[in-house]
Amino acid sequence: MRDVAFGQYYPAKSFVHRVDPRTKILFLIVYITAVFLSDTFYALGVCAFLFVLIAIFSRVPFKSLLRSVKAVIFLLVFMSVLNLLLFDGGKPLYYLPRPWRWLIITDRALYNAGFLAARLLLLVLGSSLLTLTTTPVSLADAIESLLKPLKFIRFPVHELALIISIALRFIPILTDETGRIMNAQKARGADFESGNLFKRIKALLPILIPLLISAFRRADELGDAMDARCYSGSKVRTKYKKLRYGWRDLLSAIIGLALLAGVILLKIYTFAVI
Repeated sequence: MRDVAFGQYYPAKSFVHRVDPRTKILFLIVYITAVFLSDTFYALGVCAFLFVLIAIFSRVPFKSLLRSVKAVIFLLVFMSVLNLLLFDGGKPLYYLPRPWRWLIITDRALYNAGFLAARLLLLVLGSSLLTLTTTPVSLADAIESLLKPLKFIRFPVHELALIISIALRFIPILTDETGRIMNAQKARGADFESGNLFKRIKALLPILIPLLISAFRRADELGDAMDARCYSGSKVRTKYKKLRYGWRDLLSAIIGLALLAGVILLKIYTFAVI
């Protein structure tokens, strides 16, 4: 669990780190939309190329980005296997006798499995890059600013932003706590690596109960700390750092719109050729 990158912040002085967090969130929404609109590897290649450029300018090590992929490896493999075996259509890559024909893989199934796996990877990596280059406090302020129009219908915008910020901050904390509990259980003779899948799941039960108790204890301590500092919600609260748009945000908006327009043009061109 120490390899989970989502929710962790990597401090650096880069172009991406200095972009307004509101622009980052909107850019991520545009990026996700472009990935979902992509229906060919050419369009996904454009999204991947832009992601690599942004990752380079962010100065975040690719090793930290690839950690986020480990959390979805099982989902990637499971989804790929289902697409390979259940996708109907295309030319078979090989032939098997009748009892084993359900194991035949077609070229379209292989293409579809690879395409969906690449799409999921880009989505996970893009979301991880947002949290790696933005502090939880900045994310909370950005979400509160973007949802500010909902205050007219008395929606608790500040409270929602605070919940998201605390949840993101607790991800690495609970990850470290899980590691400490596992080391303590191993010192007492617990085995988490041998046996079949069901035995490993059963061996994790002694970890979940202490982790749950620790999470409630930390939540209680956080509530006491907020009460001790006279926290009263969004009433008469000011910001220490005010968010301001700059030339980096304008450039990011242009790049995001260019990405979306390029993917749409590729989609139209591909459809016209077909």
